[in-house]
Amino acid sequence: MSRTIQYRIAALAAVTLTLAGCGGTRAGTDPGTDSRGSDAVTSPVSPSPSPSTGASGETCTARSALDAADTGRRFCLSTGGVIRISLDGTADRAWTPVTADGPGLKAVNSGIVLRGGDASAAFEAVSAGTVRLSSSRPLCATSTGRISCKGLQEWWVTVVVTKR
Repeated sequence: MSRTIQYRIAALAAVTLTLAGCGGTRAGTDPGTDSRGSDAVTSPVSPSPSPSTGASGETCTARSALDAADTGRRFCLSTGGVIRISLDGTADRAWTPVTADGPGLKAVNSGIVLRGGDASAAFEAVSAGTVRLSSSRPLCATSTGRISCKGLQEWWVTVVVTKR
């Protein structure tokens, strides 16, 4: 086999592996790291939240702290309650600020974000309503001189606010 063909095969294999790594990310997770950024992948065990029924009769869960693993879920919150969001990112794959779309929540001080790439937010339930909280980040790191992708990892939850 000629040297040119060997280089082309190696380059094709590198591109294939890189693209497979970008496409293998599930929404709300960062493969290869845990929530503290270490290389060991662990699956944290948390107590089962209690399900309840929202204003529209659909089942939702009452929780006060959310993270990337909660994407796509529905949560209930009574007026006066506070919900906190903490999304662990990296400098190369930073989360955008968490936005709220809909009535019922008011942004409050969430504290200090210590690591670049993280998104932290807190919202107080002020009136009945349904709110979609969302954020996104690149699927692949964008570094000069490296292969990258244009995909986004989206995080979102629905919060149903009920009057206490």
